[in-house]
Amino acid sequence: MTQGHVPHTVEELCEAGVALYARALRDGRVHSGDVEQTPCLIDFGLLHPDLDDMRWLCPAAPSDPFITLDATLTSTGEVPAITVLDGLESINAAIDRAMLDVTEEFLAVQPGGTRPPETLAEAFPRDQAILSRGCRMRTLYQHTTRHSLPVLAYFERLEGDAEARSLDEVTERLFVFDRTVAFIPASKDRSLALAIRHPALVEYFATTFWRLWQLATPMWPQSAPQPSEDGITTRQRAIAALLIEGLTDTEIATRLGLNVRTARVHIAKLAALLGSESRAQLGYLIGQSGILDRNR
Repeated sequence: MTQGHVPHTVEELCEAGVALYARALRDGRVHSGDVEQTPCLIDFGLLHPDLDDMRWLCPAAPSDPFITLDATLTSTGEVPAITVLDGLESINAAIDRAMLDVTEEFLAVQPGGTRPPETLAEAFPRDQAILSRGCRMRTLYQHTTRHSLPVLAYFERLEGDAEARSLDEVTERLFVFDRTVAFIPASKDRSLALAIRHPALVEYFATTFWRLWQLATPMWPQSAPQPSEDGITTRQRAIAALLIEGLTDTEIATRLGLNVRTARVHIAKLAALLGSESRAQLGYLIGQSGILDRNR
C-alpha cells in the first residue's frame, strides 16, 4: 500500500482517486506515474494499461457503483468530453440513458444488411417512446437493408416522425442525440465504444450524417434500384467502383453490406456484360466503358 494512502472500499473512492479518475475520463488517459498516490484506481480496475503505449493508463467506463461519481462529475461541470465505454452492458446502458434524455432529434447510422427481428423487437419500445415525446428519428442504412422485411415492418409499426434512407456505403455505426452526445464504436468487435460530448465533435458527426442523408435514397416506396439503359444496375456500378480500387471480393462485400456470394454473383454479371475474361481485364474494361463517369 502506498504511504499515506488510506485503504477504502470501491464505493468510497478517496478524494485523490476521484480527481484523477475524473481527469482520465475527461482526457481519455493519464500517465502511469500519476497513480503513485492512488493505487486504488488500478486495484479496483478503474484504470488499465494502454495496450498501444504502456506508459499510459486508460479509464474503464463507470459501472453501477459509480453512478454517484458520474453524477458528481456532471454537477461540478467536469463532464468528460470523451468517455470510454467498456463492454456491451456499459455501452447499452449509456445509450439507454441518452435515449431517455433526448428531447428533439435522434440520428442513427446502421451499417450492414438486415437486422435480426429480436434486435428490432428490443429497440421498438425505446424508439417509439422517443417518437411519442415529439422527437424526430432519422436512420441511414445500406441498400441491402431495403429488402429486409423485418426492418420494413418495423418502420411501418412506428408512429411519429420517423424516416429511413439508404446508400451503397455508409460510415460505421453512429448515434447522435440532440447534438449533445454521440456514440461511435472504438473496436472492431464493438466491445468498446466512445461517448462523445465535445460540442465541436458532436456537431461534426451530425453534419456528416445530414450530408449523407441528402445523398441517400428514401426507403419508401420500397422499390429496388432499376437497371440503367446499358443493363448495369446501381449496385453493380458501386461494385465496379470498388473493383477498380483493387478491393477483394470480401472487402467489397463488407463495404456494401453484402455477403461474399452475392458480391461474386454481381461481379460475374459485370464480367459477362463487359466481356471480361479475367479480373485484371475487368478493371480495365470498367475504366474504358465510362459507366462510372455516367454514375458520377
